Parts: sequence; C-alpha cells; structure tokens
Amino acid sequence: MASNMDTIAQLLQATLDPRQHKQAETALKEQEKHPGYSLTLLNIVASETAPANTRLSGALVFKNFIKFNWVDEEGKHLLPESEVVAIKTELIGLMVSVPASIQTQLGEAISLIADSDFWTRWDTLVDDLVSRLTPDNAKANAGVLEVAHSIFKRWRPLFASDELYTEVNHVLGHFGQPFVQLLASTDQQIQINQNNKEVLKQHVEVMNLLVKIFYDLSCQDLPPIFEDNLGDVTSLLHKYLTYENPLLATDDDSESGPLEYLKSGICEVITLYLQKYEDAFGDLCQQFITSTWTLLTTIGPETKYDILVSKALHFLTAVASIPKHAENFNNENVLGEVVEKVILPNVSLRESDIEQFEDEPIEYIRRDLEGSDAETRRRAATDFLQKLLEKFESLVTSVVGRYITLFLGNFAKNPSNEWKSKDTAVYLYAAIAAKGTVTASHGVKSTNPQVNVVDFFQQNIANDLITETGVEPILKVDAIKYLYTFRSQLTKAQWSSAFPPLVKNLASSNYVVYTYAAIAVERVLFLTDDSSQHIFGKEDVAPLAKDLLEYLFQLVEKGGAPEKVQENEFLMRCIMRILIVLKDGVVPFTDIALKHLIKITNIIGANPSNPRFYYYHFEAIGALIRYAAPLQPEKLEQELYSPFAGILQNDVQEFMPYVFQLFAALLEARPDGPLSDYYKALIIPVLTPALWESRGNVPALARLLTSIIPRSAADIVANSQLEQILGIFQNLMASKKTELQSFDILEAVIASCDVAVVKNYFPTILTLLFTRLNSNPTEKFKQRFVRFYHLVSSLDQSGLGADFFIQFSNQIQDGVFTPIYLTIILPTTQQLARPLERKLAVVSLTKTLTDSQAFAVKYQKGWTFTCENLLKLLENPPMPVVADDVIAEADVDDLSFGVGFTQLNTSKKAPRDDWPQVTDVKSWVGSYLKAADERQGGKIGQFVDARLSPGAKSILLSYMS
Repeated sequence: MASNMDTIAQLLQATLDPRQHKQAETALKEQEKHPGYSLTLLNIVASETAPANTRLSGALVFKNFIKFNWVDEEGKHLLPESEVVAIKTELIGLMVSVPASIQTQLGEAISLIADSDFWTRWDTLVDDLVSRLTPDNAKANAGVLEVAHSIFKRWRPLFASDELYTEVNHVLGHFGQPFVQLLASTDQQIQINQNNKEVLKQHVEVMNLLVKIFYDLSCQDLPPIFEDNLGDVTSLLHKYLTYENPLLATDDDSESGPLEYLKSGICEVITLYLQKYEDAFGDLCQQFITSTWTLLTTIGPETKYDILVSKALHFLTAVASIPKHAENFNNENVLGEVVEKVILPNVSLRESDIEQFEDEPIEYIRRDLEGSDAETRRRAATDFLQKLLEKFESLVTSVVGRYITLFLGNFAKNPSNEWKSKDTAVYLYAAIAAKGTVTASHGVKSTNPQVNVVDFFQQNIANDLITETGVEPILKVDAIKYLYTFRSQLTKAQWSSAFPPLVKNLASSNYVVYTYAAIAVERVLFLTDDSSQHIFGKEDVAPLAKDLLEYLFQLVEKGGAPEKVQENEFLMRCIMRILIVLKDGVVPFTDIALKHLIKITNIIGANPSNPRFYYYHFEAIGALIRYAAPLQPEKLEQELYSPFAGILQNDVQEFMPYVFQLFAALLEARPDGPLSDYYKALIIPVLTPALWESRGNVPALARLLTSIIPRSAADIVANSQLEQILGIFQNLMASKKTELQSFDILEAVIASCDVAVVKNYFPTILTLLFTRLNSNPTEKFKQRFVRFYHLVSSLDQSGLGADFFIQFSNQIQDGVFTPIYLTIILPTTQQLARPLERKLAVVSLTKTLTDSQAFAVKYQKGWTFTCENLLKLLENPPMPVVADDVIAEADVDDLSFGVGFTQLNTSKKAPRDDWPQVTDVKSWVGSYLKAADERQGGKIGQFVDARLSPGAKSILLSYMS
C-alpha cells in the first residue's frame, strides 16, 4: 500500500511538470484500475508531510475520478460498496481539516457525490455535519459549512419538484435549528473578538458562509424556521450590512476583504427575499433600503468595493421593480439625486478602468462587453437606471437628458481635459436609449421612442469614428461600441456609410480599438434582414476581403507565442465570419486563408489555452472546406493533411474532435467515387480503440466513420475490419450517451455492405437491439430503432426487406417480431418528425404491403395495420427537403468548451436521404402500388378489397387511380 501511495504521489507531482504531465496522466489512468485507488488519493491529500502542491493535485485528480467513476447512467455505484462507504466516511472529516485551496476541490467532489446519493443514499450526512459544528471554533465550523454549501447550492438553479422539496425539508429538519443557533453564537464570537484581528476575520468568514447557506436554504421556498425568526434574522443581517471594523479592511485597493464579501452576500439574500417573499419581508425591508442608499452614496471608488456596489445596486433594482416601492422614485428631485449620487459615480470612468484599458486590454474588453458575467458597477448601475426608465420613461429620459447635455457641453468647452465627461454622456445616452434585452445576435432591437439613436450618433459620435488622429482611444471605442450596440437600428444605406470607417479602425495601433472594431465588423456581417438574408452579402464583402483577412491574420499572429496568438478570440471570430459570409466567393482567397490558418494551427497546437479562440479557428477552417473544397478538393486535402496528422500524432486532445469533423467534411466535399488512398490511410487510426475511449471524440469519429464506410465497404470487408467496426457499434450501444452514434455506424454498414456479409452478423445485431429494447429504452433509442427497421425494410432491392428482418427476428425468438412490430414499430413510426425519416417509413410500409410474403400470408391483420399506418403518414406527407445554405449558429457563450465535443456549425453533416428519387410521396405510393398490383396479377387489389375498411379502401384506391 505504501509503495503504491508513493508511486501515485510521484505521478501527481509529475502532472505539475509540463514536460511530463501527459505521460503522468496516462500512468494515473492505469492506476485507476487498481482497487482502492480513490482511497489512496485521499490518504495523499490527508498527508501533512506531502508537499502542498501534491496534495492539491491529489484533490483535483480525486474530484475528476469521482466525476467519471462514481455512478453509471442508471445511477448505480461503479465502485465497490466498501469503497463507497469508506469515501463517505473519510471525506467530511478530511474536508474540515485541510487548507482552503484543497477544501474547494474536495467540496466539488462532495457536491458530485451528493448529486447522485444525497439524500436517500447518504441520509447520515447532515447529522454528521451538525455533529461537527461548535459554538466557537471558527476553523472547524468553516470546514463544515463549506461542505454544507457545496451540497445545498445545487438547489439554486433547479425547478421546483416534490423530490426537491423533500430533500430541502430533510435538511431543514436536521440542520435548521443548529443553523439558527450558529448564527447567534457566531454573532457573539464576532463581538467578543472585535479587537483580535486574526480570530475576528475567521468568525466573519464563518458568518459569510452562514449567509450563503441562508440563501441556499431559502432559494426554493421560505423555510418555516426562518419565517418564525424573520425579525431576529433580518436584524442580524442588517447589523452586518452596516457593520464596520478597521481590522477587517484590506490594504490593497483592488482586494475585497471578508466584510465586502459578507455585505455582498447579505445584499443577495435581501434581493431574493424582496423578489420571492415580499409578503413576509416587505414590512422589514425599509431599513435595508435606507442603509443600502447610505452605503452607495458614501462608499469609495476603489475596485475592492465593486462586488458590494454591484450587489447593492441589484437590491435597489429589485426595489424599483415592486410598484409600491417604485413610487418612491417617481419624483423629479428624487430621480435627480439618484442619478447624481448613485448612477453617475458608478458609470463614470475611474483611474482603475483606464489602467486596465491600457495594461490588460483583453480583460477590459471581456469585462466591458454586453453579456459578460463580470459584476461591474457600470452594468449594475445601468440595470438600475433601465428599471427606473421602464417605470417612469418620460421622467427618467428628461432627468438623465439634462446630465447628458451638461457633460457634452463640458467636453465641447475643453475636449482635451473633459473627454471623460463625453464618455459618461455617451454611456448614459446608450443606457436610456436601449429598451428590452440586448441580444447577442442583433444588439438593441427596441429603443426609447423619446430619443433618436441615429441622430445622436451623427451629431455627437460619428466624428470620433472617422477622425484618425487626436481622438482619445476610449472615445473611439465608445463610438465603435455605440454602433455595435445599436447595429439593428441602422438601415443598409446608413451601414453602407458607417461600415468603411468602422473597418478602417482595424488599422488602429490600440489593442482595444482594433479589437472592438473586429467585434463590431463581425456582428454587422452576422446581421440578417427579415428574410434571413445577410445585410452585407458576399458581393459587399468580396472587394474588402483580401485586405481584411490579411490584416486580421497579421493582428492574430503578431504575438508569436502560442498563448499570445490565441489570446484574442474576437479577431478569430471576425475571420471566421468573413469566410462564412463570402461563401463560394472565398475561392480566390483560399491560398491566403489556408496559409495563415495552418500556421496558426501549428503554433497553438503546442499549448491550447483558449477554447473560444480555437473553436472559432476550426470553424474558419470548416467554412473554407465547405465553400472551397468542392472546387479544389485535392489542394485542401494535401495542405491540411500535415497539420491535422500532427494533431493526431501529438495527441492534442483538445483539437481531435475538430480534426475528425473536418476530415469528414473534406471527404464529403468529394461525394462520388471510391475512397482515395488519402482517406484509406485514416481507417486504421480511426478504428483505434483508445480514440473511442474519449467521449469527446465519439460524435466526430462516428461522423467520419459513417462517411468512410459507404465509399469503402468492400475494402473494409476484405481487410477484415468490419468486425472492428461492429465492435465499436456494440460499445457505443451500451451507453445512452453514445447510442445514437451507434445507430449512425450500424445504418452505414447495413446500407453499404453486401447482404451476404450482413447475414453473418444480423442475428447478433438484432440480439443487441432487442436486449436494449427490453431494458427501459429512451424515446430517442426507440425512434432510431424504428428508423433502422424502416431502412432494412425499404432495401428489398438489395436483398434486405421486411421479410429479411422478420426471418432473423424469429430465429432469435420465435414470434418475437409480432409484439415488436405492433407495440414499438407502428406506434413510434407516427412519432417520427423529420421529413426524411417519415419518407423512409412511407417507402418501407409501401414495400411491406406490396412485396412481403410474411405480411401477405402469415400476418394478414398486420397487413391491415400497416396500411392504416401508411395512410396516417400520408395525411401529413413529408415535404421535399430544400438544401439550406444558412449556417445556424449556436450562441458560442452557451457552448461548453474544453476536452469534449463541440459541433462545428460550418461542417455539419447534411441529413442522409436514403430515397432521393422519391420526391412527391403520395404520387410515388400510388404508382408503386399500382405497378405492384399489375406485376402480381391484381393481388394487391384483392388484399385491399378483403382487408381494409371502406374508408381506408377508398383513400388507398384514390392514390392508385
């Protein structure tokens, strides 16, 4: 045990060394297979003699091990029960005793375990936590409360359910009273230790955790124990909202201290209570409104107070949302005071903002952009102002308008010294001009009818955009950001005038200016009109494209080092958008784009560090393949092979899912003919089992494999690779997360391989499918199974067909086909929603009626049911699928990045049409039935007469006539 512990400790240490970390991670994966691995990790984390970074690494590896190895898809434990019990027994005590940095990782591990086990399989946890609480030991209490918070905070985003309420009530029944007592005793300890800095700080941090948990316990419903003690609890909260003690102040103006975090947490709690429990809290909130106002009008501009100011403004925004409280602001003098004392101090530029603009430009941009998660004063003050505007539009517009005029006047008198006044004026104007939600796709879609955003731009801002020298960089950014924000309010003609000077700002020497210009250009190119056509199409962009691309690539590449090259995702997003908008107009620029994209791939592959950057990067390559490869496939294949092969050889896991998608897109760009040697060389690597073990690779590998199989089926069979492929199908079928990809591979095999080959494997395939059908399958699985049945049933000309499926089904278990057909295939067929799947079902059912001997003779009632289901499908016939060249874009900020699968929208596989020759399905059904009837000497007509009701008979004959 000791030697194994030493081995794992050495590997944990090695993961911290960039030169060894990949080998060390691989070795740790091997160690995972040994019994007790998780407990060995916990022993290393607990060892006070081990180096601190090794213990932290152990906690991180333990958390990730739990994430993937605690339960399966059914929620069953994957580890031996003895190990599960030991982990739960050890973890809480360990969490309480380790340093804070390690507590964070162990807390996340506990939260992961709680997701599946709490509370029914871990009903002792809360009592265990309560037993460890003390009246006066802050360190012990903090550890316990960290655990509690890591579990209870899971409730915050959840929708209400009986199961959730049962869990919350279980916690309140055991934890509620001790929690209220700990609030009181911690308050006492803060008083007793008010002059003892270190101990005081520890107890204030405990109070901060108690406030977080107070929010957790209240987030779904008002707990009775809090409702009964609401007066006392709110008095305590108010006490600490106004509490001051110089011993808790930090020396650093940018570092928030324990008191700022505590007060911020209290603001979050009172905001929640005002929004959700106004009937109980409404009469108690006046003291908080007064104190919050005082806090906001007296607090300093230092960045350490930003989070507190932001949360306090959120509370006032909630106050302004409630009519009876909002009326307090419905007065010109009061609003003037609000703007002067609260809004202006928090939207005006501070020295710290200017320093960040100059010293950390990319962070400034990310914090400043609409939709970022940053808790900035500006954003919170804007939310408050816009809530007041929503309630009192005319009054707020008038009051704020006076300040805008004043600040613009100050700037006009002394532009060099008063440029900050103009920045404030432009910011205020944008705040009161925007109505509703600012969308990522179109910016502001609705404006305040009492202002004119285009006039204001032309009179006050346009000059800053156009003038090349003598303009403060921040004012230039303001001009670009104004266009970006109100981009939907400009007509095509207005944009035609504004776009060239906007593009010129890409040549600025200032990082923020050229980046904001790229952001604005990209969003303008994304803009579409009511008919979903780009406002700027390829004809508008093509004349500018060469210079735009060259300049943007130059800006990306000038950093040199991998981390600098991929620092600015906004530049790469703009490159991607230009290539998408150009469509096939990109062909003349293929050489330029390829050269730079390959260079960047090679640079960032050494150290991928910005997932957003490389997502846009691979989307850009995808756009190039989509629009340039059909005309020059060999060129793109040859140029891209080396960088893509390098990614696979160097095991750059972050890039692999993208590379497999792009290989598939390259192959699909040449849809006809046998597989070239280029792609044959990929088959062996693609079938490597280790690649399929990474879940992020699976959708991309399956996509590539299903593109290869139809073009190389005979070679795959000849090279004895089919069994490997069916082995992959079987492994993917075993997991709900990958079962849909398993069907993609299976359908490619069945549709591409000779029936003599398929026969050898079909019994095993059906056994696997039927086993899954018997074990609580998902609706998606049933639909894919039914689609698979219809594929087999429709391919009778290839030697398959309904009778082929029936024969092998009944070989597995006599009579099994009948219940599957009646209870799964026919009902689920009606649920198929995609036009191509419904068309496939129509073809399958029609051929069953005309050509199946089993349905003609053995399943005569089944023939009737089949016909009735076919007629139901034809009531709402699938329409022909129109080729769509619009690239749907997910909001990239909603995508989860990292080592995993992210779909490339530029490289999406087109839906497979198994029957492209069938366009008008009603006409096809009629003519096919008629031809079969003639071919079989009127037999189909006899079945129609004998087996259908008069209504069904009439409808079917109308198709055949």
